[in-house]
Amino acid sequence: MKKDPNHPGFIPKMYCSLFGHNYQVTKKVTYHVKEYTCSHCKKQLTTSGNGDLIELTPKFREINAILERIHEKRLSRSRQKTITSSIY
Repeated sequence: MKKDPNHPGFIPKMYCSLFGHNYQVTKKVTYHVKEYTCSHCKKQLTTSGNGDLIELTPKFREINAILERIHEKRLSRSRQKTITSSIY
């Protein structure tokens, strides 16, 4: 039987069911949207539109990628404006 690195074993699942998950931020999409992963069982969550934590599905993964791209463009335009306004 092969071990899948993305599939947690019995012990990490049991640890999380007894003591709770230990979520760590794995990706900052925007200032208020982040992706989290449990360090024990590798369960992935993200922030919803209401601010709640929800499971990271392929749909939400795609939404987060689009949000990140829009956020980066907006930040780069803002930086560009501050540079050009400081020159004049």
